[in-house]
Amino acid sequence: MTHSLVLLLALSIGVVAGLRALTAPAAAGWAALLRWINLDGTWVSWAGHPVTVAVFSVLAVAELVTDKHPSTPSRTTAVSFAGRIIAGGFAGAVIGTAWGYPWSGLGAGVLGAVCGTMGGYHVRARLVAARDGQDLPIALLEDAIAVLGGFAVAAMTAVV
Repeated sequence: MTHSLVLLLALSIGVVAGLRALTAPAAAGWAALLRWINLDGTWVSWAGHPVTVAVFSVLAVAELVTDKHPSTPSRTTAVSFAGRIIAGGFAGAVIGTAWGYPWSGLGAGVLGAVCGTMGGYHVRARLVAARDGQDLPIALLEDAIAVLGGFAVAAMTAVV
Protein backbone atom coordinates (compact mmCIF):
# COMPACT_ATOMS: atom_id res chain seq x y z
CA MET A 1 0.00 0.00 0.00
CA THR A 2 1.34 3.44 -0.85
CA HIS A 3 2.30 5.87 1.85
CA SER A 4 -0.32 8.35 0.62
CA LEU A 5 -3.11 5.82 0.91
CA VAL A 6 -2.00 4.80 4.40
CA LEU A 7 -2.03 8.46 5.41
CA LEU A 8 -5.52 8.92 3.98
CA LEU A 9 -6.83 5.91 5.91
CA ALA A 10 -5.12 7.09 9.12
CA LEU A 11 -6.52 10.59 8.64
CA SER A 12 -9.98 9.13 8.07
CA ILE A 13 -9.89 6.97 11.19
CA GLY A 14 -8.80 10.10 13.07
CA VAL A 15 -11.92 11.90 11.83
CA VAL A 16 -13.97 9.00 13.18
CA ALA A 17 -12.26 9.50 16.56
CA GLY A 18 -13.22 13.16 16.43
CA LEU A 19 -16.86 12.14 16.09
CA ARG A 20 -16.83 9.22 18.56
CA ALA A 21 -13.47 8.73 20.24
CA LEU A 22 -13.69 5.05 21.08
CA THR A 23 -15.15 3.95 17.76
CA ALA A 24 -11.80 4.50 16.03
CA PRO A 25 -9.72 2.13 18.23
CA ALA A 26 -12.54 -0.42 18.05
CA ALA A 27 -12.56 -0.26 14.25
CA ALA A 28 -8.77 -0.61 14.08
CA GLY A 29 -8.94 -3.54 16.49
CA TRP A 30 -11.60 -5.25 14.41
CA ALA A 31 -9.49 -4.77 11.28
CA ALA A 32 -6.63 -6.56 13.04
CA LEU A 33 -8.84 -9.29 14.51
CA LEU A 34 -10.36 -10.02 11.09
CA ARG A 35 -6.81 -10.07 9.63
CA TRP A 36 -7.58 -7.16 7.32
CA ILE A 37 -4.35 -5.67 8.63
CA ASN A 38 -1.33 -7.61 9.83
CA LEU A 39 0.04 -6.48 13.18
CA ASP A 40 1.96 -9.67 13.97
CA GLY A 41 5.27 -8.92 15.65
CA THR A 42 4.58 -5.19 16.00
CA TRP A 43 4.37 -2.98 19.07
CA VAL A 44 0.59 -3.07 18.74
CA SER A 45 -0.06 -6.75 18.00
CA TRP A 46 -2.23 -6.86 21.14
CA ALA A 47 -4.81 -4.56 19.48
CA GLY A 48 -6.17 -7.45 17.43
CA HIS A 49 -6.57 -9.83 20.36
CA PRO A 50 -10.22 -10.87 20.93
CA VAL A 51 -10.20 -9.56 24.51
CA THR A 52 -8.82 -6.18 23.42
CA VAL A 53 -11.36 -5.89 20.61
CA ALA A 54 -14.17 -6.82 23.00
CA VAL A 55 -13.07 -4.15 25.48
CA PHE A 56 -12.74 -1.51 22.73
CA SER A 57 -16.17 -2.46 21.39
CA VAL A 58 -17.91 -2.33 24.78
CA LEU A 59 -16.33 1.05 25.48
CA ALA A 60 -17.39 2.33 22.05
CA VAL A 61 -21.00 1.26 22.65
CA ALA A 62 -20.92 2.87 26.10
CA GLU A 63 -19.74 6.10 24.49
CA LEU A 64 -22.59 5.97 21.98
CA VAL A 65 -25.04 5.72 24.89
CA THR A 66 -23.47 8.34 27.16
CA ASP A 67 -23.22 10.87 24.34
CA LYS A 68 -27.00 11.27 24.50
CA HIS A 69 -27.00 12.22 28.19
CA PRO A 70 -27.49 15.96 28.79
CA SER A 71 -24.71 16.12 31.38
CA THR A 72 -22.09 14.74 28.98
CA PRO A 73 -19.48 17.46 28.46
CA SER A 74 -18.84 18.93 25.03
CA ARG A 75 -16.27 17.24 22.83
CA THR A 76 -14.37 20.54 22.82
CA THR A 77 -13.61 20.53 26.55
CA ALA A 78 -9.92 19.95 27.20
CA VAL A 79 -10.24 16.40 28.55
CA SER A 80 -12.64 15.24 25.85
CA PHE A 81 -10.63 16.88 23.08
CA ALA A 82 -7.41 15.31 24.39
CA GLY A 83 -9.07 11.90 24.55
CA ARG A 84 -10.17 12.20 20.93
CA ILE A 85 -6.68 13.22 19.85
CA ILE A 86 -5.15 10.28 21.73
CA ALA A 87 -7.71 7.83 20.29
CA GLY A 88 -7.28 9.18 16.77
CA GLY A 89 -3.50 9.10 17.02
CA PHE A 90 -3.56 5.57 18.36
CA ALA A 91 -5.94 4.27 15.69
CA GLY A 92 -3.96 6.06 12.97
CA ALA A 93 -0.72 4.57 14.30
CA VAL A 94 -2.27 1.10 14.30
CA ILE A 95 -3.22 1.47 10.65
CA GLY A 96 0.15 3.00 9.79
CA THR A 97 2.03 0.23 11.60
CA ALA A 98 0.44 -2.42 9.40
CA TRP A 99 2.38 -0.96 6.43
CA GLY A 100 5.47 0.28 8.22
CA TYR A 101 4.41 3.91 8.77
CA PRO A 102 3.56 4.13 12.47
CA TRP A 103 4.72 7.71 13.00
CA SER A 104 3.07 9.21 9.96
CA GLY A 105 -0.06 7.18 10.77
CA LEU A 106 0.02 8.68 14.26
CA GLY A 107 0.35 12.21 12.89
CA ALA A 108 -2.41 11.73 10.33
CA GLY A 109 -4.68 10.22 12.99
CA VAL A 110 -4.11 13.20 15.31
CA LEU A 111 -4.80 15.66 12.49
CA GLY A 112 -7.95 13.77 11.55
CA ALA A 113 -9.12 13.76 15.17
CA VAL A 114 -8.73 17.53 15.43
CA CYS A 115 -10.66 18.01 12.17
CA GLY A 116 -13.34 15.51 13.17
CA THR A 117 -13.75 17.02 16.63
CA MET A 118 -14.08 20.61 15.48
CA GLY A 119 -15.96 19.84 12.27
CA GLY A 120 -18.33 17.46 14.03
CA TYR A 121 -18.98 19.99 16.78
CA HIS A 122 -19.86 22.80 14.38
CA VAL A 123 -21.93 20.67 12.02
CA ARG A 124 -23.89 19.13 14.89
CA ALA A 125 -24.52 22.54 16.46
CA ARG A 126 -25.84 23.94 13.17
CA LEU A 127 -28.04 20.93 12.47
CA VAL A 128 -29.47 20.98 16.00
CA ALA A 129 -30.20 24.69 15.68
CA ALA A 130 -31.93 24.07 12.36
CA ARG A 131 -34.13 21.46 14.10
CA ASP A 132 -35.17 23.88 16.87
CA GLY A 133 -32.84 22.32 19.41
CA GLN A 134 -33.72 18.66 18.79
CA ASP A 135 -30.38 17.02 19.46
CA LEU A 136 -31.24 13.30 19.54
CA PRO A 137 -31.86 12.79 15.80
CA ILE A 138 -28.62 14.59 14.97
CA ALA A 139 -26.69 12.64 17.61
CA LEU A 140 -28.00 9.37 16.17
CA LEU A 141 -27.04 10.49 12.68
CA GLU A 142 -23.55 11.29 13.94
CA ASP A 143 -23.36 7.86 15.60
CA ALA A 144 -24.24 6.21 12.29
CA ILE A 145 -21.65 8.25 10.41
CA ALA A 146 -18.94 7.39 12.97
CA VAL A 147 -19.71 3.67 13.11
CA LEU A 148 -20.15 3.26 9.36
CA GLY A 149 -17.09 5.44 8.74
CA GLY A 150 -15.00 3.34 11.11
CA PHE A 151 -16.18 0.17 9.42
CA ALA A 152 -15.50 1.66 5.98
CA VAL A 153 -11.93 2.61 6.91
CA ALA A 154 -11.33 -0.83 8.42
CA ALA A 155 -12.76 -2.52 5.33
CA MET A 156 -10.64 -0.36 3.03
CA THR A 157 -7.52 -1.67 4.75
CA ALA A 158 -8.51 -5.12 3.51
CA VAL A 159 -9.33 -4.07 -0.03
CA VAL A 160 -6.27 -2.04 -0.93
